[in-house]
Amino acid sequence: MGASDRGINEQIARQLGFGWYLAWSVQSGAFRSAQVEYVPMIRLAPDGTPRPQGRELLAAVDALPGALWLIGNEPDVKWQDGGPPDVYAQAYHDLYVQLKSRDPTCQVAIGGVSQPTPLRLRYLDQVLEEYLSRYGEPMPVDVWNVHNFILHEERDSWGVDIPPGMPDSIGVQRAISDHDDMTIFRQQIRDMRRWMKARGQQNKPLIVSEYGILMPNDYGFPPESVRRFMLSSFEFLRTATDPDLGYPPDGYRLVQRWCWFSLSSASYPTGDLLQSDGQTLTPLGEAFRRYAYSSETNLLERTRAHMHLATFPLLPFVIPTRAW
Repeated sequence: MGASDRGINEQIARQLGFGWYLAWSVQSGAFRSAQVEYVPMIRLAPDGTPRPQGRELLAAVDALPGALWLIGNEPDVKWQDGGPPDVYAQAYHDLYVQLKSRDPTCQVAIGGVSQPTPLRLRYLDQVLEEYLSRYGEPMPVDVWNVHNFILHEERDSWGVDIPPGMPDSIGVQRAISDHDDMTIFRQQIRDMRRWMKARGQQNKPLIVSEYGILMPNDYGFPPESVRRFMLSSFEFLRTATDPDLGYPPDGYRLVQRWCWFSLSSASYPTGDLLQSDGQTLTPLGEAFRRYAYSSETNLLERTRAHMHLATFPLLPFVIPTRAW
């Protein structure tokens, strides 16, 4: 769990029972424990400039040995870390080399695109092509990462627009009512895994580092609908397997780790797990807690047993307030 405005502490971690968290930033002093892993994220400007960088970044790498590092956040979205494929490929290369040179035990994940639609998978293809063309070798990705929102794709419209550097005017057309459609949710994950297999990446972990309900109650997403979607998605992410597409070391499961948006968000509170006091659980938070503590499978131990990463807990996790 995480909260950019309040931060994560042991009380919140125990209250909700999550296994890992991020805060869309790099925090050397972030809360960590034997049960809770912190995952740092290096942010990127549109020109690929990272933050942090230089000595600040190296000090963080030293403080977080063996960490899983995410490079960028939604590089396909112009108001997040959006940049053309060639810019992202170069930034990824430079940061990958820095991270691995400083800490060979760390793991590096690509920045998650907002949703694995055909348009955004083409964006990822262009990233891979740019990397190969520039550096003469395939892009090294330890962990594949994706977001799994269900949003409209059209230039200068609602949703997630068009990825930077792409000439398209429209991608997948979605209605607001599709935002919690579990059929689409499941299909997007399978599409991501199918894309990975076609590119020789099936034998890599896949994480879903962000998803949830952004739309407000009065758009057709009352609390009970949000709760139902959250729990249905958890069950799918926890149990979905496919011997043709899944990750072999993890029993062919499609997804190895996931997170829910969000702990608390002033701008997008529909999926909040905490009340505004930062301590009391919302009804949705109570549902999250019950699921985390009553799951039939000990996800943390199961995942550690089947992953190459020493600490790769698979527990539902929440992330903090974001600027969308």
